[in-house]
Amino acid sequence: MAKTILVKPIITEKAEALSENSSKYSFVVNKKANKVEIKKAIEEMYGVNVASVNTAIMPSKAKSRNTKSGVLKGKISSYKKAIISLADGEAIDFFGDI
Repeated sequence: MAKTILVKPIITEKAEALSENSSKYSFVVNKKANKVEIKKAIEEMYGVNVASVNTAIMPSKAKSRNTKSGVLKGKISSYKKAIISLADGEAIDFFGDI
């Protein structure tokens, strides 16, 4: 169940700053998943207590790049992002022992 709802964690500078300062973690999730399903999946997969879940559907974007043969145009698909707030004293370690 958790694998179909959670797609991947978002590892960016902004997401890392959120996790360090206010124990909020960002995930790409299935577009059809609701907040209750996302909360259950996070608690099941990482064994933490989730305080709240905020979701946003990120729009698709047009992208282009220049190559030798000309300009290639395409788009990045839209996706659903969930920002998870954990209870006090809880943390998720994505990287393990690096």
